[in-house]
Amino acid sequence: MIVMKFGGTSVGDAECIANAARLVRQTMEQHGPVVVVVSAMSGVTNALIDAAFAAARGEGQTWQTVRDRLLEKHRAAVLGVASDVGRGIAILEHIETLLDNFVNLCQSISVLGELTPRGLDVVSSFGERMVVDIVAEALRKEGLRAEAIETTSILITDSSFGNASPLMDLTRQKTKARLLPLLEEGVTPVLTGFIGATQEGIITTLGRGGSDYSAAIFARCLDADALWIWTDVDGVMTADPRVVPDARTLETISYAEASELSYFGAKVLHPKTVRPAVEGGIPVRILNSFNPSHPGTLLTEEVHNGMTVKGIASIDDLSIVTVAGRGMMGVPGVAAKVFGAVARTGTSIFMISQSSSEQNICFVIQERNTERVLAMLNDELALDISRRDIDQVTAQKGVGVIAVVGAGMKGTPGISAKVFGALGRNGINVIAIAQGSSEYNISLVVDAKDIRDAVRAIHAEFELGKK
Repeated sequence: MIVMKFGGTSVGDAECIANAARLVRQTMEQHGPVVVVVSAMSGVTNALIDAAFAAARGEGQTWQTVRDRLLEKHRAAVLGVASDVGRGIAILEHIETLLDNFVNLCQSISVLGELTPRGLDVVSSFGERMVVDIVAEALRKEGLRAEAIETTSILITDSSFGNASPLMDLTRQKTKARLLPLLEEGVTPVLTGFIGATQEGIITTLGRGGSDYSAAIFARCLDADALWIWTDVDGVMTADPRVVPDARTLETISYAEASELSYFGAKVLHPKTVRPAVEGGIPVRILNSFNPSHPGTLLTEEVHNGMTVKGIASIDDLSIVTVAGRGMMGVPGVAAKVFGAVARTGTSIFMISQSSSEQNICFVIQERNTERVLAMLNDELALDISRRDIDQVTAQKGVGVIAVVGAGMKGTPGISAKVFGALGRNGINVIAIAQGSSEYNISLVVDAKDIRDAVRAIHAEFELGKK
């Protein structure tokens, strides 16, 4: 059994959905039963979320415009794949009902002037719930028996809205009870990715990479033989090909390396996605639905292929915040105060570095959160600043983080020398450095204008473009 997940671009229109259906049919002919998990059509979830936030701000009837646009998008997809008129009409009626619910929800948000995490999860769920019937219909047109299933009935989560975690025992029980009878009858289940529900039936979402995550959860629950993630790239690449023209696809990569690259912005599986696959020993393959003959990248527990550095990822639009003061030396609890204050703003930290003298702590955050974080830190550390234990809290905007990733770096001398030598020869200044004890990742902060040149220089230094 193979669980196949299709991303938003892979179901972006009628042609893409029909292509996905063909891939499912071909896989079933070659390998046996398939369980399909789908994301919302590309751009849909963002449009829904933007409309909900606009409603909270009281910005007119934005949601009505979005509703009409999404109805047209889905209508075109239905007309392109429906096997007969009656079935197409039924699917469209269901989609219109969902969009009417979306409008009603936005009207309520507008009246309240507030969008709660729980409300946002309901809004975010409509994309997957609209496309799942269309994909199931495309499979029927390919001659397969298929059934669309909203996973709110089988993927049971906690109530951490926006970033819910599955209750695995209950989810496994419900998944097997619902899906195994269908598979035994030769029916292909088509499941909504990204969404689940609490035990009380309240809709939740799994956060960033949620469709991949839910596909991995179902693969684990069903003891699948493999998980295939269909996207719009030929697997995991050594760098962003838009930045490095000779970047190439990696044949294999470990779960840990994929997690590191994903965290730092590479178009790879989200780290959470890896967890159920690791626990189940399930191989994961990333494939390109627009180039299905390409073998993509295989993710496994461990990979030994002689490469020290596997890939380079980068994130921009960041700020580096520095808390500095000679009075910090040897004083316990300063770091706890700093990171506690940042946590209260709801801001994620991408990287941390501290001098061994303890005279400063610096960390990297998204640039848009800078002013809020600075205000909270100055408030939290006001007494320390008045005592001159802390001299200043500053931020440098317009920076980026580059992550150099590879399990083969561990215990290999000279890796850092090659990285910094390549940057030095290209006149690129390094603002801050961090390396975890796992030695899987060297992270560097550079000026945003230098990111592309830095990635190219490091990529060339390790000859990652050569197979």
